[in-house]
Amino acid sequence: MWTFNLYKRPKISGSQLAAILPLAVVHTLGNLFTNMSLGKVAVSFTHTIKAMEPFFSVVLSAMFLGEMPTPWVVSSLVPIVGGVALASMTEASFNWAGFWSAMASNVTNQSRNVLSKKFMVKKEKSLDNITLFSIITIMSFILLAPVTIFMEGVKLTPSYMQSAGLNVNQLYIRSLLAALCFHAYQQVSYMILQRVSPVTHSVGNCVKRVVVIVTSVLFFQTPVSRINSLGTGVALAGVFLYSRVKRIKPKPKMA
Repeated sequence: MWTFNLYKRPKISGSQLAAILPLAVVHTLGNLFTNMSLGKVAVSFTHTIKAMEPFFSVVLSAMFLGEMPTPWVVSSLVPIVGGVALASMTEASFNWAGFWSAMASNVTNQSRNVLSKKFMVKKEKSLDNITLFSIITIMSFILLAPVTIFMEGVKLTPSYMQSAGLNVNQLYIRSLLAALCFHAYQQVSYMILQRVSPVTHSVGNCVKRVVVIVTSVLFFQTPVSRINSLGTGVALAGVFLYSRVKRIKPKPKMA
């Protein structure tokens, strides 16, 4: 976008880059952990665990932004945690590596959102959401590229992938489509984050989980038991309950 003047090239100071680097690190880790979980367990189960995002967002917002939750908010998080636990106990594809990877992605992704929000509200350091996310993405690429080459090496070459039985052209096309869709989703996500709190953002993001869970179950024909469905439903109902109680404003204290 900057090269073709589709978006104004920003002037970024060294101090701003230093402040953005931790965001790039947790952004990279969040995506790594998510994909690790997707490789270990069913897509629907990964996103059921990631429905716990509001819980981590509340905790991290209290730690870094000083936004203390009301008792109503805390109580609405109980069914989310309980529903995830119930779904975990009956998940056919369950394994600890997939579970903890998804939990780690919750921590890292919500850390990125909370720290990004903290960066956005600092007027002397603020960048618009598109610029901020673009810099985070570029930094993440620089951080991850050497690791990828070191770990995969020759496996990244077209000849090796073709010898492994992969349709290279199909892989490139699907990877490109996935990259464009994912970047667009993340970009819109940052545009929303600039306008709302990290907790509200995570709750809105959980609405996406409903679509992903249902679609993945249908597409991959994932076996789902009644108790597993109940756990997933309870977790998502907790997200809806949170969205309702978040509107309850605490009564002002009388002098």
